[in-house]
Amino acid sequence: MSDEPQQQGDAGKAAGHQGWAPREPERSSAPGPEEPAQSPSPAGEGGGKNAGGGKKGRRKRTGWRRIFPTWRMVLGTLLLLCLLVGGALVAGYMLVDIPPANASATAQSNVYLYADGTQLARDGEVNRENIPLSSVPKDVQHAVLAAEDRDFYSESAVDPKAMLRAAWNTVTGKGKQSGSTITQQFVKNYYLGQEQTITRKAKEFFIAIKLDRQVSKDDILAGYLNTSYFGRNAYGVQAAAHAYFDKDAEKLTIPEGAYLATLLNSPNAYDVAAHPENKPRAQGRWNYVLDGMVKEKWLSQADRAAMKFPEPKPGRLPSGLSGQRGYLVEAVNDWLITNKVVEDEETLRKGGYRITTTLDKDKQDAFAEAVEDQLMSKVDKDARKADRNVRAGGVAVDPASGRVVSMYGGIDYTKQYVNNATRREYQVGSTFKPLVFTAAVQNNSTTQSGVRITPNTIYDGTNKRLVQGWNGDPFAPENEDNVDYGNITVRTATDKSVNSVYAQMAMDVGPSKVKQTAIDLGIPKDTKDMPDGPAIALGTATASVLDMAEAYATLANHGKRGTYTLVDEITKDGHPIALPKSESRQAVSREAADTTTSLLQSVVDGGTGRAALAAGRPAAGKTGTAEEDKAAWFAGYTPDLATVVAVMGQDPDTGAQEPLYGALGERRINGGAYPARIWAQFTKAALQGVSPKDFDLQLQAGAAEPPPVPETSGPPEEDTAGQTEGQTEGQTQGQTAGQNQGQTAGQDQGQTQGQTQGQTQGQTGGQNQGQTAGQTDGGTTDGGAAQGGQTDGGATQGGDGGADGGLLDGLDGSHSGT
Repeated sequence: MSDEPQQQGDAGKAAGHQGWAPREPERSSAPGPEEPAQSPSPAGEGGGKNAGGGKKGRRKRTGWRRIFPTWRMVLGTLLLLCLLVGGALVAGYMLVDIPPANASATAQSNVYLYADGTQLARDGEVNRENIPLSSVPKDVQHAVLAAEDRDFYSESAVDPKAMLRAAWNTVTGKGKQSGSTITQQFVKNYYLGQEQTITRKAKEFFIAIKLDRQVSKDDILAGYLNTSYFGRNAYGVQAAAHAYFDKDAEKLTIPEGAYLATLLNSPNAYDVAAHPENKPRAQGRWNYVLDGMVKEKWLSQADRAAMKFPEPKPGRLPSGLSGQRGYLVEAVNDWLITNKVVEDEETLRKGGYRITTTLDKDKQDAFAEAVEDQLMSKVDKDARKADRNVRAGGVAVDPASGRVVSMYGGIDYTKQYVNNATRREYQVGSTFKPLVFTAAVQNNSTTQSGVRITPNTIYDGTNKRLVQGWNGDPFAPENEDNVDYGNITVRTATDKSVNSVYAQMAMDVGPSKVKQTAIDLGIPKDTKDMPDGPAIALGTATASVLDMAEAYATLANHGKRGTYTLVDEITKDGHPIALPKSESRQAVSREAADTTTSLLQSVVDGGTGRAALAAGRPAAGKTGTAEEDKAAWFAGYTPDLATVVAVMGQDPDTGAQEPLYGALGERRINGGAYPARIWAQFTKAALQGVSPKDFDLQLQAGAAEPPPVPETSGPPEEDTAGQTEGQTEGQTQGQTAGQNQGQTAGQDQGQTQGQTQGQTQGQTGGQNQGQTAGQTDGGTTDGGAAQGGQTDGGATQGGDGGADGGLLDGLDGSHSGT
């Protein structure tokens, strides 16, 4: 037998071990000369199906693998997307041409109207003067680049990565960002508009690319510097240099150039002359610009360290905005931007808007006249240096609708640029105290000894009394003129604006609850200096006159807060623009608001706000004085109108707050004087022809003021009025307030004074007769000046508490603190 078959078998085994086997020929015939030889195919170990000549099939995707696309599908999709995007870019580039300069490169005027349709103001033409790039110092150019686009000269016209990053930050709430290069910003300013649409952004993208290929970087930068808005109606760096520093752009210093570059980010917010409260933010941005110049090696670290923040000059505005007009236009513009009616200040400055305000022309004139008659006519800058510092601001709001009907911003917008009605720098003083009391009623708060807080609750009004229940640093506020009031009711403490009482009340209520009530009434939640402690009661908050007017309007409207507004209607090119919906809600209970109103009526009728009686109608109000007498306030309302007036001290040269000591020939200026007189004259004129209304109040239980009792010189047992009233007022309130608070204040004070005076007089008269007087005469007008006063613990005046109910001292002479 031949060895050939054996050799073939051995070869087949060898091939099988390698995983491959020769394909068997067809049995019917051998391959023809034109047929290709069969190639080997893979086979599994042991010569399975494929080894026998079958073709291997594609493994099917099973289970969870079917959910995910294959790599071929992913690659194909990416290639398709690239082709589509590339095609779109090519098409966009081919189809979008560079247009001529837009009409808004020369802005239109905005027209502002009073509520009755008469013209209030027209904001004038655009202030612009184009200059060549060679007239802008290199340092100023570098400052702008450091602020807006540090890679301008090395980058392409667009930065897709920055655009995506800005879009992501905007969507995720990290702040609205543009992601635009200087080239894109110039295209937007010069060729397009400010509208935030996808179409405009797409055009901006393609025009920027084309423009970058056709003109030089220097030309683009020059165009950007000449078209950008810097605030104060100044378009372009040359106009801005004059508006802020009264010089040509070529004479700008590095710090001044860096400040102008800062303004590009937010012209209105960073104008420190118009908004001194924003100076820290402006300085932060200014430092960012200079540090960027150092980082880019455009400025040495030594030169940077020697630079100081420049102080821009006060704004000088067109005569069309003189008087009150400029203040009103600024306030309206701020309202439109804050409420997102208009995108931003630059969009508004492009013009073409017709704005009907809520302002009443007659009331506006009446406010200006009242300030002139009661305050500014008495200013004599030559005779008294302090008179140079006198400023005034005021706002009147319709409580029912929240519409601002009048605003006084200053003597003249072209002379005093800052709006005193909207600035948030001055402490509101004791005008904040009613908000503390409202919080007490709203939260059903009690004193440290558990007595519910009402206008008739007794508090210790001792000067520099240490606040109880406070775990922070010891706090013992001074009363005005360091007066000791002893035990007095909340009503008297409000009439006399007693700091020691209200600091303790804030602690009793809870400072966080006081703050929340203030916010609910209308004080912005980001208002500075509302501490989480008893000091909040003293009015350290720096709310604006407008903020306080909104809060007091809520009280006047029985606790119902309307949507405060300055605009009734706005159109652009004849097309109406939607305004925020006017809504109202119950900010605090009617009981809380009305009880506060009752308390504030007493301030006007017999307290520090008596000058407001000259308005000739029922009124409620509160006086206030800022720390060091840098501001004096009167906040008050009738059922028809809520008005707040502030007189402020400010150095006209430095802008610093100054005390009002010696101004107008007065030793000091307080809220019950000039602010209350202005309030009275304005309110009387503003409501002329409107029938006076009484307040319709729903008070908390126990809030009614005890009726007065005729004085008598007879002995206590002969005073039938005292017995009748003592049994109603003394037993209901004297026993609750007297027993609860008498054990706290009486033990504190009574054991000092009561043991000296009370043991000699109180044990004889107080114990024998004080209990009788407290239960029968506790509610008499003077605490029984002839009854409880001489027999009740030896009180010098029968207890000031007696004037407000005599609830504490008349109960137990041995615990009397007055």
